[in-house]
Amino acid sequence: MSAINHHPARVGVVIPAGGIGTRIGSHQPKQFLPLAGIPILVRSCRIFLAREDIHVVVVAAPAEYFQQSVDLLHTHLNEKEQTRLLITVGGATRQDSVRAGLETLPADIDVVLVHDAARPLADQATIDRCLQGAVKYGAVIAAVPVKDTLKLVGDRATIDRTLDRSALWQAQTPQAVRRDLLAQAFAEAARKKFIGTDEASLLEAAGIPVRVVAGSEQNLKITHPEELKMAAAILAEDANVKIGHGFDAHRLVPGRQLILGGVAIDFELGLDGHSDADVVAHALTDALLGALGAGDIGRHFPDSDSSYKGINSLLLLERIYHLVEEQHYRLANADLTIVCQRPRLAPFLDMMQSNLARCCKVDPPAINIKATTTEKMGYTGRGEGIATHAVVLLRSEHGRR
Repeated sequence: MSAINHHPARVGVVIPAGGIGTRIGSHQPKQFLPLAGIPILVRSCRIFLAREDIHVVVVAAPAEYFQQSVDLLHTHLNEKEQTRLLITVGGATRQDSVRAGLETLPADIDVVLVHDAARPLADQATIDRCLQGAVKYGAVIAAVPVKDTLKLVGDRATIDRTLDRSALWQAQTPQAVRRDLLAQAFAEAARKKFIGTDEASLLEAAGIPVRVVAGSEQNLKITHPEELKMAAAILAEDANVKIGHGFDAHRLVPGRQLILGGVAIDFELGLDGHSDADVVAHALTDALLGALGAGDIGRHFPDSDSSYKGINSLLLLERIYHLVEEQHYRLANADLTIVCQRPRLAPFLDMMQSNLARCCKVDPPAINIKATTTEKMGYTGRGEGIATHAVVLLRSEHGRR
């Protein structure tokens, strides 16, 4: 439990998200790139949205990617997370974006944390130290001591001298400060026309003391492809995962619309069932429940309940995915196999993938769907029914400790 929970301070977070991915070699802003299946920006926001002592998170998005940022965050964050999220237009510089975020924070916020959008691995202990430090001292930053020997290099790549690293620290984020002090620093910077590299430099220029608290070596700022690979490796090492399997089969009958993966398919037969009998959505739903240890689809949506008669099974999938989120897990990936002799399903797989990905708030490549026949063997081979197997991997997203 953070000490900030015992203090009347109301805490807000500003995440400047103006990077465009030049050094990482991406055609889109680096904060949109997936890290273990989830966009970097989403991970950075969730670090803070997972905490009850954070009242609001403001993302300052680049103007040219504003709507894309809104869509991305609304797609991947659940309703509860979105209630504490604000998105504003950032500026040409980091300083402009942080100022825009600061102006967007509600008036009752009195402690501000500024965090890089490209630091998705900040741990909760570091955030605790930053919050406690801001309350006690007014302004602190997370940082780590410099370990390597540093050389001051002059013309012709010649070493001028070796620097004493004993007093050198590498700045990270969060950088935490009382709101009135940060506002004072911005006002002074505007008066002097000063452009700082981070919030600490603005505070320093305004004569406001800033203390250092311990950061973390794993609190990487993703700037190059190598850091993206390192972050993925750290997540894989720290991952708390659950695996689930789901299976569903329904009989093909006349007089029913064939629905698979939320896609209406033109065929002379449809699947019989209390709902729309979408075996693809049902199998994925059961796999999620299996991973959670929460029974099966029949327990949650019994066919004795008339409210589920004819219901769109994607709605049922969305409800179960809310349970996944409530337990602080996210879908890492899913693999589904549809067993069907007829009709031919290849033209519909991409649409199914998009539908299921939307329900599970992941990018479509995280859900793999295959269709196969049984060479006319068994009930599927005789065209009597369609079956689906699904396997899922859930990854814990309850913040890094």
